[in-house]
Amino acid sequence: MTPEPESDPKLEIAHVLTMDVVGYSTLLINEQSRVLADLTRTVRETGRFRQAEADGKLLRLPTGDGMVLVFFTDPEAPIECAMEIGAALKNHPKIRLRMGIHSGPVNQVLDVNDRSNLAGAGIDIAQRVTDCGDAGHILLSKRFAEDLAPYSRWNRHLHDLGECEVKHGRKVSLVNFYNEAVGNPEPPSKLKCSQRPPSISQLFNWLGPPVSSAFIVITLLVAGVTGYLMIKHTTRVVQLPSKGAPFASARQQNAKSIAVLPFENLSHDPENAYFADGIQEEILSRLSKIADLKVISRTSTQRYKSKPDNLLEIAKQLGVANILEGTVQKAADQVRVNVQLINAQSDSHLWAEKYDRKLIDTFAVESEIATKISDALQAKLTGAEQKAIAARPTENSEAYQLYLRGRYFAGKRGGENLNKAIDYFNQAIAKDPNYALAYAGLSDCYDLLPQWSPVSRAEYVSKAKAAAIKALQIDDSLAEAHTSLAAALFSNDLNLRESKREFERATELNPNYAFAHYSFGFTVLPALGELDRAIAEVRRAIDLDPFSVVINANLGYVYILARRYPEAIAQLQKALELDPSFGITHRSLGQALELNGELEQAITEYEKGYRFGNDDHALAYVAHAYALKGDREKALQLLTQLKELEQRGTIWAFGLALVYLGLGDKNEAINWLERSHREKEAAKISLIKVEPLLDPLRGDPRFEKLVDRILPPQK
Repeated sequence: MTPEPESDPKLEIAHVLTMDVVGYSTLLINEQSRVLADLTRTVRETGRFRQAEADGKLLRLPTGDGMVLVFFTDPEAPIECAMEIGAALKNHPKIRLRMGIHSGPVNQVLDVNDRSNLAGAGIDIAQRVTDCGDAGHILLSKRFAEDLAPYSRWNRHLHDLGECEVKHGRKVSLVNFYNEAVGNPEPPSKLKCSQRPPSISQLFNWLGPPVSSAFIVITLLVAGVTGYLMIKHTTRVVQLPSKGAPFASARQQNAKSIAVLPFENLSHDPENAYFADGIQEEILSRLSKIADLKVISRTSTQRYKSKPDNLLEIAKQLGVANILEGTVQKAADQVRVNVQLINAQSDSHLWAEKYDRKLIDTFAVESEIATKISDALQAKLTGAEQKAIAARPTENSEAYQLYLRGRYFAGKRGGENLNKAIDYFNQAIAKDPNYALAYAGLSDCYDLLPQWSPVSRAEYVSKAKAAAIKALQIDDSLAEAHTSLAAALFSNDLNLRESKREFERATELNPNYAFAHYSFGFTVLPALGELDRAIAEVRRAIDLDPFSVVINANLGYVYILARRYPEAIAQLQKALELDPSFGITHRSLGQALELNGELEQAITEYEKGYRFGNDDHALAYVAHAYALKGDREKALQLLTQLKELEQRGTIWAFGLALVYLGLGDKNEAINWLERSHREKEAAKISLIKVEPLLDPLRGDPRFEKLVDRILPPQK
């Protein structure tokens, strides 16, 4: 509900989104009514609008051919709302909307009819910003763009336009927002008009009568070329600075970002594919240790074949300026590596090299390539980083090849592949008992295997912890091993504070390690109630690994834990675009819809989660939802099916607690939560303080006692 204005209006700084329909006055009366009705419905259905309205943090005002939305929330609210509107209007091509956003003072006033109205420079400038745009534009004032500075995910989509003259000779500084899905990348027509070359009469006035006609012709040619270049190069990507700092060009912001594409295997033996794969991963791993670089995770680059012909588009999708391509050829103990570093924006080669070396010298090649790239991108290296990228993790070439085979199969996931990886890592350790990375790889596989095979979770988590500790005893600088130990401390011991310390150490050692940021934000931080930081960490992981379905889906779940349900729904729908058949996304979307009051739609998504993933966890959510719906018979039928899973040793105690909670049996729900704790179902039971579905139990003495046992209050 829109807040009532105060009797004594006060000025507040707000984030203002204004919009209007281009060509509205040329429409017939009935067309105008239809367009406004469709626009109003579209705006009201956006997640950000609904959330801000529910929180009492939104004011709105119709403007005849559009509307004004005033957000008293974080700066991301209006830009995310604009993105949602832009995406939705693709289904309404007749609505030619333009939008403008500004941060500034707004006050609530009463008009002559004693009705609530809005005024202030914040609204005035936002409307002027909108006036500068054409259909499809989402324009920002430079002041608002600076407010987005702490949120790095927006930077690559902001393009500085310079100044545009508006009413009364006033000028506003503009930034154009667009990405692959929404916005208009073309410079606004008003901006082009304001940068026309001078007329002949103007030049005569400026130069005076004594100037020769030949000089005038030359001057006109220069002015024309200059004007053309000004228009052609009007837009440039903005590097968002700290508040008050000047804006910079895109090349400054993106110059130190890189994606390492899959290396092409030129070996005659296709079995050597693991080696090309491993060289790519090792170079990427060394680069990722450099804090001054942004390095995209391998799981996002693997979707692109080596030597693609659309580098600019790939760079845009990954949010980088530079691409590293390479080929690898291995024969006996010889290896040839060809690499080239390309600036995707200019399609220019920054550096290229060919290496013909003995297999034992591969580490030196990887180190030299990483050093050359950092030099080419002018990255600043600390002493520790120089040491990290020059490291030789083993002197045994056989152990190294076995390790690369292990990483190759570990990356494929699945029970069979993980068991193969474990075998290769153990063989590598047998060749070199001090191979720390092999122990770290072993730890990762032990941690993952229970998700893919019917093995004892407690046994393998314990093995994962032991392998991680061994890796760190050999080399305490391995971010991978700190991450593995953090995961084990969380899932085996539910030791959240020690796990947090290990995650922080991992991200300090390797700032570009997407998996560490993701695991930290998805597990420990939500359990500790640090939900804002959790969201920031998972967002950072997406920035480094934008096409990871799991990370995108679980950002949606963290939004659920933060009780930001409309944002959760929007994020999960975005994740479904990456993979519509990923069951976990459907399951989480079902929970977000349920908590948003849309139970029927939630059941549909829960059932999709079960159907796509054959996921017993999703089945528990289905039973829970049917119980809430009042279909007790269906819920009990599914409950029986879930209990039968105990014969296979795969019963999910936390899920049964949710079913009993839906049935209204709080006592039995707590019984199953206690069992969940005993069986160390850490991923869920750790969230006992923040999981919204457990809200009906809060205040129950027995439940609160269990909460304190799982998460003891800090002394």
